[in-house]
Amino acid sequence: MLALSKVAVTGGLSCGKTSVCHFFKRFGAYVVSADDIVHRLLSPTTNLGQHVILLIGSDIVINNQIDRSKISQKVFKQPLLLKSLERILHPAVQDEIKKHYDLANQQKIRKKLFVAEIPLLFEARLENFYDTVISVVADSDKSKKRFQKATGKSIEEYERRSARQLSIDEKAHRADYVIVNDSNLDDLEIETKKLMNILTH
Repeated sequence: MLALSKVAVTGGLSCGKTSVCHFFKRFGAYVVSADDIVHRLLSPTTNLGQHVILLIGSDIVINNQIDRSKISQKVFKQPLLLKSLERILHPAVQDEIKKHYDLANQQKIRKKLFVAEIPLLFEARLENFYDTVISVVADSDKSKKRFQKATGKSIEEYERRSARQLSIDEKAHRADYVIVNDSNLDDLEIETKKLMNILTH
């Protein structure tokens, strides 16, 4: 039996990557999220969590949990520390995604596609691990409003986070397919369905 095709979904901040992956899952794909994996691995009880605590400091642990906002506050002010953190996180996340991929291929009732949501796909140089790359893009003003609504954080925080990523144009240029999310969820669902049909036929 042929292995499932591997698809990576990336894109800009608050452009709709998670919504696209939600629709892919609804249409029969096996979906994993790099952010969800990081959230699970970043625990004081895991080896990776211990490495991160040693790197950044024990003050990131609050109530026996690693506080990701504390990590962000520290690393965004120190580019070298951020690079060191990424050298720990990115391989660990990719290893977990590979485990999910192997699991997806072993399932008796197989999914139609394997989809991984990876915001920093190009920045981590992971694109060559995937058969297809999709970039989700959106108008910057719309993305800023979505970011504020979803996180309660400022435009300045949006700009700060965006600055450590490739531009939307560059992500679109490097992708095999681009989904423009400037309308509503109904339209986004339609565009995702079209792409699902292309990728599974």
